Order: sequence, then C-alpha cells, then structure tokens
Amino acid sequence: MRAKRMTQKNTKRVVVGMSGGVDSSVAAYLLKEAGYEVIGVTMQIWQDEEISVQEENGGCCGLSAVDDARRVAAQLGIPYYVMNFKKEFKENVMDYFLEEYLAGRTPNPCIACNRYVKWEALLKRALDIGADYIATGHYARITQLPNGRYTLKTSATQLKDQTYALYNLNQHQLSHTLMPVGEYRKEAIRQIAEEIGLQVAHKPDSQEICFIPDNDYGRFISENSGELVKPGNFVDEKGNILGTHRGIPYYTIGQRKGLNLSMGRPVFVKEIRPETNEVVISDNESLFSNRVTADKLNFMSIEKLEGECRVIAKIRYNHKGASAAVRMISEDTLECVFDEPQRAATPGQALVLYEKDGSVLGGGTIK
Repeated sequence: MRAKRMTQKNTKRVVVGMSGGVDSSVAAYLLKEAGYEVIGVTMQIWQDEEISVQEENGGCCGLSAVDDARRVAAQLGIPYYVMNFKKEFKENVMDYFLEEYLAGRTPNPCIACNRYVKWEALLKRALDIGADYIATGHYARITQLPNGRYTLKTSATQLKDQTYALYNLNQHQLSHTLMPVGEYRKEAIRQIAEEIGLQVAHKPDSQEICFIPDNDYGRFISENSGELVKPGNFVDEKGNILGTHRGIPYYTIGQRKGLNLSMGRPVFVKEIRPETNEVVISDNESLFSNRVTADKLNFMSIEKLEGECRVIAKIRYNHKGASAAVRMISEDTLECVFDEPQRAATPGQALVLYEKDGSVLGGGTIK
C-alpha cells in the first residue's frame, strides 16, 4: 500500500515523538513525505534504575526504544535526539499514580502522561527550538470546527482508536499537533513500514504500564511512596468479613480474577475503602449504575457545557460507549445519566464524551 500524501506541501518544522514503535516511525515518514522538516525525539522518562531494568521497560520508556527510534531516524534521514523528561514524568505521572491508588482510586497514567509530558513538556521544548508542531503516532484525528475550536475525532478504525486517552489535551496543544496515522488502519501502517523497510514493521504494541514492567503495583507503591501496602478485609455490602485481601492497590472496580474467595458463585470488587483498608465484594448485578459524576473537566468541541446535552459516553478505554445525557451540577462537576445502566464505573478513570460524528466533546475524572 502506498502512503497517502498529505494534501499540500509545506516547509514547517515538526518534532515527532518517537517511541521506537511502528506507529510513531510511520508518522515520521508520512510527515517527511508531506514536505515537513521532521525532527525525531525520544522522551527519556525512566528513572535511575539498573540498566537491566531499563532494558526490560518496553514501549516508550526503555533503552530499546531509543535504539529502535535512532535506527528509524537514520533510515528516514532525519535528525534525532533524546530529551530528558524524567522530572516531568515523575511529578505528573508516577507521583499521581501513587496518590490515586493510595486513595482507593484507579488512575490512568497514560492520560496523565499524554497531557503533561508528551504534550505540555514536549510541546514547550519543540516551540523553544522553533518548531511549529509536535506529532505522535496516535490513532486519532484533529479537526478545527466552525466555531474555531480544535477537537479530536475518532480514527479511521474503531479497532484502533486512541481518542479516549487524549481527551485532556487543551486548545493550545491541539492547535500545534499533527496525528498523521489517524487516517489509517493499523494493518496499513504496518504495511507501509514493511514497504519502506523499517525493522519495526512488526514490533508488537506495548501493553503493560511502562514503569511497572512486572505489573506488581503493590511492590511499586511500597517502594516509592514510603507507605507499606497492607493486607485488609474483604467485606460484603453489609460489612460482613469474607476474607483477607493483599492490599487495595491490587484491586479495581469490577475485578473478578485474583480474589481467591470461595463463595460458591462469581463475585466481584464493588468498592474500595482506603479509610478502613476494606475491599467490598458483590454480585455482578450490583456493579451496574446509570449515573456517573466527573470533575477535573476538559472540554474540546465546546468552551463550556450549558443545559443538557446528548452524548455517547465511555467510562473506560475498551468501553464501546453508550447513549447518555450530561449536564453540569456544580461549577466543576458533571453528571452523566446513561439510557441503560453501565457496568463498573471506576473512580479515577476517565469519562469521555463524544458527539454523534465522533468528535470529542470533552471529559473528566470519574468521582
């Protein structure tokens, strides 16, 4: 498959965040083909770990990402740099992750990283060196509406749409961002990479949280927060003790696996109570609700929400979205009432609101 050409040639400068993966690599290629002056940058965000641990950290964090990105940049004939963002990453992502889990919420570190590191910090440095834009390999599209505002629209394929994790970008950031792979399907991106001979053409996508490669949240929190993750009680909705849990960071709303409770029927995590170190267990039916509230709001297609608005709302990354009505119930809190009850809305996760055409209206953090 031949790459689609961008609609017009230009000589503007763009800094591409290169993770060493196929998506950002092809993004750099597409932009160079479109006539941009492309500079490749990998964001060094890992902390001062042993080299062996750094090498294990895949995706956008590890040393292997630098090696892969540098090879791609050399192949494309573009300048390449590694920029240190360790301070920004620790303050805005790792510390946030710790605070949220200790408060009994389930954070989304990728959303925080996108907003405060990949965009806020990288964009500032890009503009400082005279760039006009930053670009990434995210599957999303940016459009400017008749009202002048910028918003995201879902990618060319729902099978690989990343707008949920990008809802928190602001207008300044969107106006200086390019996302060239949003017009493609994932298989087409891999095919382009293969055709131009990139070694990363079939590199698998990163799955785990990059700074916890072993997925042991409790260990990470104990080692980095100064607070020991302690076992506590599983209780039912009436407060009866059912057993002992490993520590609240190991659990999230709706979880079934790993509870090790012999109840004779499937049971799930319904609530996490950090003040008493309890994890509340219930049947699946108790996880459904048609009402969600959210704060820490960011609006994209509109400046603010006035009155009631019909939307498609998502309560987690892999949620298909459901019809709902939203309205403001205080200055910084939004109420979302679904037409049909939804399962396991989780405090700390994002509520993202879409219009019928796939544009992102805005979103916030589930309370």
